[in-house]
Amino acid sequence: MIMRAATDALDHLHHDREGGFVLVAALWILIALAGLAGALSVYLVSTAQRLSLDDARLRSAALVSAGLELAAYKLSAVPRPQRAPAGAFSFRLDHAQVSVAFRSEAARIDLNHASRPMLANLFVALGARPEKAGDYAQRIIGWRTAPGDNAPDAERELYRTAGVDYVPRGGHFANSEELQLVLNIPPALVDQAMPFVTVFSGRSEVDALEAPPEVVAALPGMTQDLLKAFLAQRAALRRDARSVSSVLGPARASATLDVGDAFRVRITIDFDAGRRAAAEAVILLGDGDDPYRILSWRDDVSSPAMLREKGRAL
Repeated sequence: MIMRAATDALDHLHHDREGGFVLVAALWILIALAGLAGALSVYLVSTAQRLSLDDARLRSAALVSAGLELAAYKLSAVPRPQRAPAGAFSFRLDHAQVSVAFRSEAARIDLNHASRPMLANLFVALGARPEKAGDYAQRIIGWRTAPGDNAPDAERELYRTAGVDYVPRGGHFANSEELQLVLNIPPALVDQAMPFVTVFSGRSEVDALEAPPEVVAALPGMTQDLLKAFLAQRAALRRDARSVSSVLGPARASATLDVGDAFRVRITIDFDAGRRAAAEAVILLGDGDDPYRILSWRDDVSSPAMLREKGRAL
């Protein structure tokens, strides 16, 4: 309507020269008002979008918390020896379908406790040459090992010679992503290894009944024939030491059936309106007032990149 008034003013200008200056001034005022109206419209639309996104974030955060609470409850509701090493469930809440999957961190290789042969075998399973894999494993051991008293620190000297601006931690990995800092391991190989490593299991053995094939292949003493036979029978094996040991053979020394207290929980939320969100956390089960503690968290629910149309890759 403001633009129509401006047009009418222009038409009137042709018929009334005496009032021309007044009409020109009025015209500029109307044009300015039209610009302000357009800016206000853009602002209102932008504000509405931000409020909508903030609402989606808040709802996602609440649903993620609900998923973690339920996962912790399901895991803690049974004695530890009977605790499921992995599982999944779903529920509906707040106009959304929430899917929760959990798995024991014992199914991964712990960077802080795994032996050099196990680490080397993992890199071989991921495609590294055996001689290179051994070097990569030794660098991991060097990163996590404290230097000796009054002894030359050969590991630190390697980093200084390489020209990097940091030195090995000389202690436990704080998180799996720290593997990217270990000297000479190719970044692409680190990326490949990330789904198979952890710093939260707290043990040198892995749960062979739940571990991915790449992790089972990393067990010292494992051969290709033994691996093939074990994977073929794994689904039918009972969860007891005798059954597993009989199939693993010499690799059984690095296997465990202890599920542990650390679990990785993946939560996916599909909103009825077509939005999707996802988050991943590692929790440590406890007791008393704090039934669980969050050890690691991917805060994807606070990132707009995680709020996408349903059906698009996360």
